[in-house]
Amino acid sequence: MTTQHLQNRVDPWGQLRTVASRGTRMGNRGILHNDANQVVRPWKHKRWVTCMLEFKQIKRPKPFSRGNYSELFFLDEATAFAAGHRPCGDCQKARHLDFKEKWLAANVDAQLRSAISMDDVDKVLHAERCVPGGGKTTFAATLGELPKGTMFEFAEAAFLVSAAGYLPWSFDGYGPAKRIDGATAVTVLTPASIVRAFEQGFVALVHASAGLDDPAAVASAQKNPS
Repeated sequence: MTTQHLQNRVDPWGQLRTVASRGTRMGNRGILHNDANQVVRPWKHKRWVTCMLEFKQIKRPKPFSRGNYSELFFLDEATAFAAGHRPCGDCQKARHLDFKEKWLAANVDAQLRSAISMDDVDKVLHAERCVPGGGKTTFAATLGELPKGTMFEFAEAAFLVSAAGYLPWSFDGYGPAKRIDGATAVTVLTPASIVRAFEQGFVALVHASAGLDDPAAVASAQKNPS
């Protein structure tokens, strides 16, 4: 019997796709589906988060259950950041706080940081990641200036800047590094303020195929829920 996959796998452009590969992170943008489990909106709120697949043995309902938020899935955290998501404050509290600290240090004057809430951060991220109707907000940069963890578009494909080089992205993992001149102008997919947080020292977790294992990646990479 053929498994019916949902339109809930997220690519680095933030688009929702219908593919079998699950990935290693889950995400939330609110309730995006209707009673027929069809996606009818690209987001419901501005608190786009990325979550652990499992947390404190909590049993989540079947994805796209009636009245529940639409569970989204990412290859890894770097992909989630490129799409404009940030760590959840519930299942990843320490990581959430570390991200906020680095993000504020990179983007907000020191005397103003104590007054900035995560809602304020989410408003900035929302303006940086998408346009009305669901399109992707991007910016141009010179490749060699981008920090590790950043994702960019080149030759109509997505790539990760990593310690192993420029790695082509897919729903199943990263391919071998490609040689691209560092002086090349590229389209950056990761929101600008998150790129600055990477420059401040925040490190995005990446899929095991990148050669720098995310501890959550290996055990769950082959599971394919609806």
